[in-house]
Amino acid sequence: MLPTIADVLALETVRRGSPRVVAGADRLDSKVRWVHVGEIADIAHLLRGGELVLTTGVALPDDPEKLADYISELSQVGAAGLIVELGRKFVRDLPRAVVKSAEELGLPLIVLERETPFVQITESVHARIIDIQLEELRASDQLHEVFTELSVEGAPPAEVLAQVSRLSGRPVLLENLAHQVLACESAGRDAGTLLAGWETRSRAVAPAERTAYDPASGWLVTMVGARGQDWGRLILLYDRPPTPRDVVLAERAATTLALGRLLERHQESLERQAHGTIITGILTHAYADPEEAAARARAVGVPLTGRRLVSLVIRPTESADQALDGHAQLGELGEATAAACRDERLPALVGALDQERIGVLLPLPPRVQADPALNALSERLGTLWHSPFVLAAGSVVESLRDVRRSFLEAEQVADVAVRQPDGRAVYRLPDLRLRGLLHLLRDDARLQTFAERELGALLAHDAQRGGDLTRILRVYLDSGRNKAVAAQKAHLSRPAFYDRLRRLERILDTDLDDVESCLSLHVALLALESFRRDNR
Repeated sequence: MLPTIADVLALETVRRGSPRVVAGADRLDSKVRWVHVGEIADIAHLLRGGELVLTTGVALPDDPEKLADYISELSQVGAAGLIVELGRKFVRDLPRAVVKSAEELGLPLIVLERETPFVQITESVHARIIDIQLEELRASDQLHEVFTELSVEGAPPAEVLAQVSRLSGRPVLLENLAHQVLACESAGRDAGTLLAGWETRSRAVAPAERTAYDPASGWLVTMVGARGQDWGRLILLYDRPPTPRDVVLAERAATTLALGRLLERHQESLERQAHGTIITGILTHAYADPEEAAARARAVGVPLTGRRLVSLVIRPTESADQALDGHAQLGELGEATAAACRDERLPALVGALDQERIGVLLPLPPRVQADPALNALSERLGTLWHSPFVLAAGSVVESLRDVRRSFLEAEQVADVAVRQPDGRAVYRLPDLRLRGLLHLLRDDARLQTFAERELGALLAHDAQRGGDLTRILRVYLDSGRNKAVAAQKAHLSRPAFYDRLRRLERILDTDLDDVESCLSLHVALLALESFRRDNR
């Protein structure tokens, strides 16, 4: 961190000159980027900002207006301050015009009452600046080494946050775009207190830059994302302005988190890896021709051409404290699923889709009906895998080109069913409606961005003023936009309710009589409920 004017005045070489602040005493925390000695009056065009100017004033004009212009020009270019040595041009005090102009413009103005070699001042200040820069460079190298190692090891977010907290000594949190906390390292603080009212507090902090410090909250915030797609924010809590090292620490940690999300992998057998690669290739259109996927599948003993295809997604339903380690558990579930397929004489591609889901691409043999085959497969898997799971099926399709759609359906069904399983053997898409779909997409940054765009102004208004207009909007939309019914449900008189609707329209800048606008707001409210429900 660069030294301040106060730091410069505390140096022994400056104290020998008996410094006295005559203007801008409230700006002594201004940073000093460099020290520049100059006697000419038109020095401003030689400066770049942040310089502390030293002068004896011998070449400055006598005209008070020109002296005031000199101060004004220094202020305009962003000079950190001005130090004038008395005894040559100005004997006892500076002219009133100089002091008045500096005070009005907020430019720190200091006089040295004793003669002092300027070279000693410049040497001591510059040495301090260089030492600070070297210290920051060493710190940056240390952080680079630490986070490079974390990236190579594929450290999970919790481990990354633990390192950030250790290096900074501050609490650190990772949240998604819906302001829901994904991970937290409290640095010894009470986590309950730290997270209390988090969403409301977080919404109130919206820096314009990717990395910025918010003095009101004491938060250092940096965006987390990769490939141009942000998906969260990393937040460090401070009771003082962060140092440049703190900023580097936050940004390096955010990069590690983004990279880790791209590189997440789990251990599995070579067969599962091969199957998973083929499934992923089909889902991501990695194969230029579906025949390439079919050829690869045939190479591992799974014929796909000339058969009806059904996609399955299997998810364990046990919580983390009940189940085995997540990676090991998913690997074992994949092996059990492959064994169940073999036992039922159903050749299939079986591989992990991510750290929570097993994907199955099942080509149905001729004259085999989907429902009996899937029920038998689920029953057999239940005998091999003794922990609870859900098996979700997509639509039966006739071509590899439609497999991606079938898998998307199965993923949606599985993600909803795993939270409210009812014991059925196979779960299907007709079980879902709009709320379920939004719940499935709750981690999608695009849905979070949509909800924030639609409701951000309203949520911020309620958070800042302790209002309930969000509830009023929900009541109005749930009542089918029937104002009389909505007023009754809100326990308000009609005039009072109509007044709140007008306030809603002003805040949201929309027409609540417009069907499409209300539909967008209603979807955003349902999405918001899914974000909050998942964070309980």
